Amino acid sequence: MATVKFKGSDVHTAGSLPAEGSKAPAFSLTDTDLGTKTLEDFKGSKVVLNIFPSVDTGVCAASVRKFNEEASKLDNTKVLCISKDLPFALARFCGAEGLDNVISLSDFKNGFAEYGVVFTDGPLDGLLSRSVVVVDEEGQVVYTEQVAETVEEPNYEAAIAALS
Repeated sequence: MATVKFKGSDVHTAGSLPAEGSKAPAFSLTDTDLGTKTLEDFKGSKVVLNIFPSVDTGVCAASVRKFNEEASKLDNTKVLCISKDLPFALARFCGAEGLDNVISLSDFKNGFAEYGVVFTDGPLDGLLSRSVVVVDEEGQVVYTEQVAETVEEPNYEAAIAALS
């Protein structure tokens, strides 16, 4: 279990992020076409997992916009934006914003427990803690960040630097 803050108050997650150097845990998430995507679908590419509570909040939306901007500059890299939002909401947001360099994935039905980021208490209980995990082409975790204060943005520069 990890402890982070939400607006200054302690909240907890179901576990901890995978350790750097470990094999990235498998997952099964729903894309905006209601299909299933797994980590295996991105084998051979570097992968950035941008994990957040809901695209309908300012900080979460900002992270999707920023990673979309950065993704356009990255070689052999897929940026996956992951939340509990319904696939329809993710498609609406990215479509309205013209964000086509990221892949939106929903955890609304499968559970993202393998990454330990599900809040277990507080006002966001059941949603995902703001986190970033970077996976190399071999499926190894090379960077992780669970943002200490949920209402703050992740360290984009550190995540992008981990890709090189």
